[in-house]
Amino acid sequence: MSRPQAVVLAAPGTNRDHDVSFALELAGAAPRIVLLAELLADPSVLRHAQMLVVAGGFSYADALGAGRMWSLELSHGVGDELTGFVAAGKPVVGICNGFQVLTRTGLLPGSLGHNDSGHFQCEWVTLEAPASRCIWTADLEPVECPMAHGEGRYVHPDTAALAAAGQVALRYSGHNPNGSLDDIAGVCDESGVVLGLMPHPENHVLPRQHPRRGRGATGGLGLPLFERGVRHAQGV
Repeated sequence: MSRPQAVVLAAPGTNRDHDVSFALELAGAAPRIVLLAELLADPSVLRHAQMLVVAGGFSYADALGAGRMWSLELSHGVGDELTGFVAAGKPVVGICNGFQVLTRTGLLPGSLGHNDSGHFQCEWVTLEAPASRCIWTADLEPVECPMAHGEGRYVHPDTAALAAAGQVALRYSGHNPNGSLDDIAGVCDESGVVLGLMPHPENHVLPRQHPRRGRGATGGLGLPLFERGVRHAQGV
């Protein structure tokens, strides 16, 4: 089966586009890093893709709030194309800064606020996937991966209703690092094809990337999450 074309969207200040491209390639996709300026100049780029990843980092140095400038550019420049992409059932994932962007564009519910600690945090976390409608996390085993953010505290007016609707895709397990309500680490849209999460599964797609690999740590790879997205894209 042919590899689905995956657009990895990058903006000034993002820094995980190459990492997620590597993860997508391992998962069976054909990734292409596209700068925001390129997409705004030629929105048809999305029409030829089967997947979209909004990469992590610090777009526009988080000026005026994390992800705000990037989300404004997307909404005003290619808002209709993004809506059509999702309506066609094509999978979308926003990671870290990308998650912040997707909530600000309205593609995902809720918002991200400053960590309870009041400062930037970089540490490894464990994620569990409750039963949900998310195609990226269906039957996903626990994932161990790093997080690196200052504004990652997930907030929603009714997390119980969100969970009942099957839109809580990932939760922190054992330790909630940022104070996210209901331990929520990732959510999906009503269709299940759009996922946003704060931690970085793209940074643990090979066993050797685990910091305790030399001490016998195994498992918890983030690669299966991307493989599920690729399988869905192959059927679109």
